[in-house]
Amino acid sequence: MIALEDGWQRLHPRTVQVTSLWVAGIAAGIAVPFVLGFASAAGLGLMLLIAAGGIVLVTGIAAVADLMRWRHTAYRVTDERVEVRYSWVLHSHRSVPRDRVRTVDLVSDPVQRMFGVAKLKIGTGQQTSESSHVTLDPVGKAEAEVLRRELLRRADSTESAESDGDEISSLSWRWIRYAPVSVTTPILGAAAFGAVMQVSEWFQLQGAVFTTVRDLFGGLSIIGLIAVLVAAAIVVGVIGSLGLFVEMWYGYSLRREDGNLVMSRGLLNTRSLTLERSRLRGVEVVEPLGVRVMRAARVDVIATGMRHRAEDENTDPKTLLPAAPFDVARRVAAEVLGSEAATATAVTGHPRAALWRRVRWGLYSVLAFTGLLAVLGLLLTDVLLHLAWILAVVLTPAAVFLAFESYRNLGHGLAEKHLVARFGVGSRRTAALLRSGVIGWTISSSPFQRRAGLVTVKATTAASRGAYPAYDVGLDDGLRFADEAVPGLLTPFLEPRR
Repeated sequence: MIALEDGWQRLHPRTVQVTSLWVAGIAAGIAVPFVLGFASAAGLGLMLLIAAGGIVLVTGIAAVADLMRWRHTAYRVTDERVEVRYSWVLHSHRSVPRDRVRTVDLVSDPVQRMFGVAKLKIGTGQQTSESSHVTLDPVGKAEAEVLRRELLRRADSTESAESDGDEISSLSWRWIRYAPVSVTTPILGAAAFGAVMQVSEWFQLQGAVFTTVRDLFGGLSIIGLIAVLVAAAIVVGVIGSLGLFVEMWYGYSLRREDGNLVMSRGLLNTRSLTLERSRLRGVEVVEPLGVRVMRAARVDVIATGMRHRAEDENTDPKTLLPAAPFDVARRVAAEVLGSEAATATAVTGHPRAALWRRVRWGLYSVLAFTGLLAVLGLLLTDVLLHLAWILAVVLTPAAVFLAFESYRNLGHGLAEKHLVARFGVGSRRTAALLRSGVIGWTISSSPFQRRAGLVTVKATTAASRGAYPAYDVGLDDGLRFADEAVPGLLTPFLEPRR
């Protein structure tokens, strides 16, 4: 910490070393395929020399640029505001009132941890405004921890002092068994094959790879070879999903601190996210199909100003609990809400008309797709005709199954302080939303819904998804649900029915 005038301070001076090391690593990674691709034409020694010179040049430029950023950037934290200024070439001054600070996100990658620094992002909970947050990149790790706690401390924090430090949940390594049933498993398996082909191309070994596969599995039929490759991809995907779970959730803990929620996690990239209690509007219990089969679920928070996942993040920042046994997920959701009634509320099912509406749409979709293939088969080739009837046989029961699955997942209900909405096909979502956080209702009904006497009722809130729907509910039940959930909000728009 380097103090300047009037309480201004500079960022941590080790930012130059951190930037230099990162840029050098990236440049070296880019140089490898370059050297391998041109080594045979120009000579390995010459290419290594050119690559080394390029790495030094790029790293030097990045180091100088970051040094100038460090020298001309300062910040200060007063009793009223958090300010960051940059005064070189382009001048900027960003300021956030302390009483509007809603999130403090502390991130530290492996290189930053090596130098004992971290990046601190301070936000007001507004997602669209560029002036709604300031970033201190980097500051000392100890200073970042102090700021993280102090910036969200409120004058009324003594009311929750008794719960300070209470742990809501911590990592159980038994939860890792849910990682392979996530959608990342096939994605990682396919990515591994792509990586092998790309690396073999760099080393000009693609021919050797194909030869090896032919020698190993040359006696198999095409179907057998495909089965072997799919099995290999699944194995690689399972291993990758297990490793990804360890990297994301190592050291996970969820606790209360001055009444706020604090989540820490991460092996290589550590993250500490603090959510102010006044921002909480509810929770969402999410059950993807594979996880639900194993009677497990994850918990997402519903909070105002919750930012979306960045491209460099492996998991959504709103996820408070990874896939865990359903009883654990329900307990964590109840503790976050401060009420067991919301998670224990029995939801009301929707009319049978909602089921037949889904069945019809599923069958219409299959008919349209296979019908198009059949027409193309009549015009082009008999192969498409055979493909059309095969897909009709396979997709019809699948469409009916998904229709019943979607219908079973429908439901809505009311608790003392929360409304509950359940929906989803494949991935079932049960949202418990604070009734006082509902700012409006959207009532919609398509011509097909009106024929069946159904409406979709969406509770609008300034948090997370923005709206939480009760799909295909009966007209009277839907309007009654909305009117009872937030009395008076919908009443002026209702007419007495005969």
